[in-house]
Amino acid sequence: MRKLVFLFLLMPFLIIAQDNDSFLLTLSEITVKPGHDAQFIAGVKAWKDCYLKNEGNDKWNIWKRVQGEGSVYTITGRMANWAEMDEQGDEAGKACRMLAVNLIMPHVKSSHYNIARFIPNTSRSAAFSADTEVVWVANFKTKNSRDFRECVNEISSVMETTEGDNRGYWYAVMGGSPEVADYFVSIPYKNFAELDVERDGVWKVYENEHGKEKTDALRDKFRASVSKDWSYMYTLNKKLSN
Repeated sequence: MRKLVFLFLLMPFLIIAQDNDSFLLTLSEITVKPGHDAQFIAGVKAWKDCYLKNEGNDKWNIWKRVQGEGSVYTITGRMANWAEMDEQGDEAGKACRMLAVNLIMPHVKSSHYNIARFIPNTSRSAAFSADTEVVWVANFKTKNSRDFRECVNEISSVMETTEGDNRGYWYAVMGGSPEVADYFVSIPYKNFAELDVERDGVWKVYENEHGKEKTDALRDKFRASVSKDWSYMYTLNKKLSN
């Protein structure tokens, strides 16, 4: 699918298993033209069928955003290192290129491509479960990255001690346009019903361990380090993923 993502970048209109090692996550956010959702899905399915028929071995996940304006999909893939960017593409991707041009791209309004690095020391150590169908992604634009990282490290340490593991997977975005987040955390759920399970928020967990005064001070430091934050939920389309 990385070959398909790169193909999007060349046009004029312009989760995967996890472990404790750092890696690069590729994210291509695609906004579909109004009324073209069914055609877009059919095009991606045709491209996937062609890719698998030609014995392509790339892996990817396709997520649909739940909230917000328009129909938005995010394709996520994984690279072990930057050297993979030098690859010219496999034969399966080349064989299916025109399907993407003819069946997918006419239905795409815009696309936005980013790369993020996984941060293992503040993230959930358990592997990304294969039965995950929903993720809650919180994005942060920072004005003091050092203070932000210190706060996240402090909270993550307490979560690991009290609950045995962190709740989400943290990433640092590598470059990008001014409106792109600097960091984001992805919290997995098996389904929407898991969102109904009541549990203390991370600040309450921290307060139970360190008291209100220290919690308020850390929360103030965290808020001062962030210039903007926003979040969305996404659902996994297993039929289009590989």
